[in-house]
Amino acid sequence: MYGMEPYLAVRQAVTHEGLSIREAARRFGRDPRTIKKMMSFSVPPGYRRSKPVVRRVLGPFEAIIDQILADDAKAPVKQRHTAMRIFERLRDERGYKGSYTPVKQYVRVERLVHKEMFVPLAHPAGHAQVDFGEAMAVIGGVRQKVHFFCMDLPHSDGCFVKAYPAETTEAFLDGHVSAFAYFGGVPLGILYDNTRIAVVKILGHGKRVKTRSFMALQSHYLFVDKFGRPGKGNDKGNVEGLVKYARAKFMTPIPHAASFKDLNARLAANCTRRQQDTVRGSTGTIADRLRADRVAFMALPMVAFEPCDRQTGKVSSMSLIRYKGNDYSVPVRFGHRDVIVKGFVDEVVICLGNDIIARHARSYSSADYVMESLHYLPLIERKLNALDQAAPLAGWDLPVAFGMLRRLMEARLGNPGKREYVQVLQLMGHFALDDVHHGVKQALGLGTTGFDAIKQLVLCRVERRPPRLDLSAYPYLPRASVGVTRAADYTVLTSELRRVA
Repeated sequence: MYGMEPYLAVRQAVTHEGLSIREAARRFGRDPRTIKKMMSFSVPPGYRRSKPVVRRVLGPFEAIIDQILADDAKAPVKQRHTAMRIFERLRDERGYKGSYTPVKQYVRVERLVHKEMFVPLAHPAGHAQVDFGEAMAVIGGVRQKVHFFCMDLPHSDGCFVKAYPAETTEAFLDGHVSAFAYFGGVPLGILYDNTRIAVVKILGHGKRVKTRSFMALQSHYLFVDKFGRPGKGNDKGNVEGLVKYARAKFMTPIPHAASFKDLNARLAANCTRRQQDTVRGSTGTIADRLRADRVAFMALPMVAFEPCDRQTGKVSSMSLIRYKGNDYSVPVRFGHRDVIVKGFVDEVVICLGNDIIARHARSYSSADYVMESLHYLPLIERKLNALDQAAPLAGWDLPVAFGMLRRLMEARLGNPGKREYVQVLQLMGHFALDDVHHGVKQALGLGTTGFDAIKQLVLCRVERRPPRLDLSAYPYLPRASVGVTRAADYTVLTSELRRVA
């Protein structure tokens, strides 16, 4: 191939000096056919093949390579053939006698030919894309994987990111509700992948059967849904980019937070701070372009959507209802009843009809028991023998005064004393622990250990009136007499023990 300098000299000589092709060939020492070609092209055209390359050794195996590459397109990315692996298979399975280099060159060219191309897209204002990402974080001193919800607005590059313990239906719903509140409106349309949270299955012609929870969310906010092709993350490339950006910018280094609430406050602040950036190819900041998105958005409904997963179930004989592998307690009077369980991100709410009968902090463990001690006290009042072995009461950290009260009640009345003690504990179903504790301490100070006296003292504290508990007016109230132990008492005790021995 000739460079531009001889090209220019030949073309100028022929054009300006009037040299013929033959004369120019003699002057420049070139073949006349070369001079003629130089006059036909203003720049060197490069080497041009007149017919395709004939690979005599590899040629019979090209169809086999093409089939391997076609099968690879449907295989997992990490289990696709390398050029070396194709060469080895041709050599060992098909009797290929050639070298590795022709195989490598052929595979490289074929992969370039079939590599996917993309069309640049223009994004109108008022539309969004949604996806989940994963990252590591330290929450409350525990290193764990967190799943973060991302909503991207392709027109303005505005973003919203919120982290959750797991990628669940309630997290998916809560992410939408939180994002809509953050942006101050509802996008006209939202693009998704084919997550099982939103899509049950894909029918012919791309029609989706959507989940009930997703349809409820869509019915409440009335946005239009769009879904990308299965396995084609580039269909929603903006939010895919946001997932990588949030992991690299918002969660590197690994964030440490006291709670998910604390972490999400930081993420929201990062999203707001990013609005001052100017994205390459844009004329204004993200905040400037976000105004057009907000103008195009639909208004938020008057009532916010309840972002929870709803399931029905039946309370067991142990007053437990199971939700996602964990058991939650309800008051014993609702045993064997059909209930509705609402699973939120941070709590589980159990309803009978429209009434809430129990509320618990959400557990993300497996086979966990989340029990409220107060739920079981009415049953324990009837089955006093279960008081010391009742699992719902295990680990119930009550003030010291309650233990002293129980000992005095049992010493005075035996089993009826146990029953009165359980009745005192049930007061915490109506009054705060501090109020009941104060009533117990006052009763012990007055020398009475009856349930009625303690209830009266608690009511006085709640109603902010001075306690007027005149024990002479209540002769039926039991009184406790606690004496002071003397050294002589131990002497008598030890002498009695020696006599018995």
